Amino acid sequence: MVWGLLLAGLALTAFTGLPIGIGLALTGLAVLRFCAGGGEDLAVNAVWNVFTDFTLSAVPIFIFMGEILLVSGVSSRIYAAISPFFRNVPGGLLHTNIAVCTVFGAVSGASTSTAAAVGSVAYPELRDRGYSRPHVVATLAAGGTLGLLIPPSLALLLYGATQGVSIGRLFLAGVLPGLMLALMFMAMILFQALRRPGLAGSPAAPVPLGRKLRGLLGIWPVGFLVFAVMGTLYMGLATPTEAAGLGVAVAAITGFAWGELTWRKLLGAFRTATRVFAAIALIMLGALVLSQSLTIIGLPQQLVGTVTEMGLSPYAVLAVVMLIYLVLGCFFDGISLMLMTIPIVFPLMMSAGFDPVWTGVVITILIEVGMLTPPVGMNLFVLTGITGRQVSLPQAAAAAFPYWLLMLLAILILTAVPQIATWLPGRVMGA
Repeated sequence: MVWGLLLAGLALTAFTGLPIGIGLALTGLAVLRFCAGGGEDLAVNAVWNVFTDFTLSAVPIFIFMGEILLVSGVSSRIYAAISPFFRNVPGGLLHTNIAVCTVFGAVSGASTSTAAAVGSVAYPELRDRGYSRPHVVATLAAGGTLGLLIPPSLALLLYGATQGVSIGRLFLAGVLPGLMLALMFMAMILFQALRRPGLAGSPAAPVPLGRKLRGLLGIWPVGFLVFAVMGTLYMGLATPTEAAGLGVAVAAITGFAWGELTWRKLLGAFRTATRVFAAIALIMLGALVLSQSLTIIGLPQQLVGTVTEMGLSPYAVLAVVMLIYLVLGCFFDGISLMLMTIPIVFPLMMSAGFDPVWTGVVITILIEVGMLTPPVGMNLFVLTGITGRQVSLPQAAAAAFPYWLLMLLAILILTAVPQIATWLPGRVMGA
């Protein structure tokens, strides 16, 4: 009966347009009523305990910081400073898309915000230079996924807050895998450009090295912002919430003094951040109710016992988890998918012996894959909108498919060499 209620609730949420948070909450309450004989008050207590956790307050603050950067025009300055370094490399400014998304992701923390901020600057310029439009969108969509992995990552923050995993360790664990993915994306661009020279339009005039370096030094406020957030966190000078608050202050000062931020735009960023967090909070509420209901009836423990009895190897468990995320990624956005699956997936991964920090990185990459998977594919959807529908969703999805495969390859590499994710946290914060 439990599985029937879960599948019915999932289908109702996916195919009727019912808000995900409401669908999850209704499913959890139904499980409590019909399978646990009540206990709704326990679900309310679970929601209260998480929502009053000090660490969780960092989530809306980080969202606000990202929105400030989005409206202040910082992405255009970053793009102008980095683009000269790639003008004469095969693939040209397609490499710049990845590099700028990597830098912007280090101050944004969200995937769609990164894709939208960089895409609004990059797409018009690359379109006018004769670049393949679907490939421009594909590189921006792939680069945007780095915003969910490179700290400060909203996905890792929510994962850590809900599962009791150190957020500082999670942020550090996302650095090297994020850079690895960025290099893999650039390697794919280079490979495609060498096969199809016309992909990157006409070559641009070379830029002297001195001018390149002066332009790069000109974006020093971005480095200061990264230090204000991540440096204070890693040095033990601030908690995640305090670091987020400092980041908002520095982002606002940077936007006013260096960008195009106005009081009106700041108010607009606050309103947008409030709406975004309200949507995430509703999903969290539903996920917590469902999680509590499943815990009360002992479903995670039953699954762990079943897996143990079946004698599945850790890699078989990982393969099952990957399959779950690949299928559900077709229908749900990344944050929603993570929050609704973590109550079941986390105990399974822990029972298989995987490191909780490593697991957080892998799950983040898996939900990034969903950002490139139609029909939802949020990054593709946002960027095709930026193009004014000059690029269709099927065209963008086809061009993004190689990057989709690269993210799966990255998971295999992390499985073979988990130290890529675990070495830096251990080095900086100890065992």
